[in-house]
Parts: sequence; structure tokens; C-alpha cells
Amino acid sequence: MSHTDINVDVVVPNQTRYLGLIGNIAEQVAKELDGYPGDRDMLAYHLNLALTEAMVNAIEHSAPGDEKKTVRVCIHLEDNNVCIRVYDQGQGFDLNTVPAPNFEELGERGRGIFVIRNVMDSVNYRKTDSGNVLEMRKRLA
Repeated sequence: MSHTDINVDVVVPNQTRYLGLIGNIAEQVAKELDGYPGDRDMLAYHLNLALTEAMVNAIEHSAPGDEKKTVRVCIHLEDNNVCIRVYDQGQGFDLNTVPAPNFEELGERGRGIFVIRNVMDSVNYRKTDSGNVLEMRKRLA
């Protein structure tokens, strides 16, 4: 399968009003893939959902209320994967210690990482010199 060379790099203010824009970009990337054999609408939905959840986490946990901070999103194709990286400037967290959500309590919080892990094929989080990065991959073949 050959793919169009897609490389998106977007920096937005640390505000939730940009979630729709970023989610739409992820959907459009899914729709533009050459030769993707699977369900494009489902892929678009999964990429939008994972990226939106990751953005909410970055905004809420990295620098809540600090609109001078930014969130950077990079989307590119790599080895038959869509690779999405969300960079934040917060303190970071240990991805392996995030508990599974309690579905008995139907609150709106605490499900982001669970959702991301369920719609993406791999999820990693690490600190870098310039902040933190959540890397999510979805296989295309």
C-alpha cells in the first residue's frame, strides 16, 4: 500500500476551543490516505477521538488556564502507521500508573487514556527536553 506523504505540524493555544479544529484535521488525514483498505469513516472517527482526548489531557493537565502556553500536534505517516504526537509543556505523568476508569461512576473525567488505548494500536508517553510527548500509532495495513 502506498500513501501520500502527509506531515502535519500544528501549534495551538492551550485552549479547548481548538479541539474541533484539531479533530477535523485528524479526520481529514484519514480521508486522504491513498489505498487504505479498511473502513475510512471508522479510522477518521478513531483518530479524531484519540487526538481530541489527548488534547484535552494536555490542556487540562499541562498548564490549566495558562493561555500563553501551547499544545503542539504532529501527524505523519511512518511504516504503515499514522503516528500522532501531542506535545505539552506540563509536569508530565506516568502512563503506566493511570488507573482504568470506574464505569460504575459515570462522570466525564478519567477516561481519556482508556479511550485512547482502545482506539489506537500503541500509546507511549515520555518527557523530552522541550516538554512531554504523547505518541499514538494506528496501523494502516
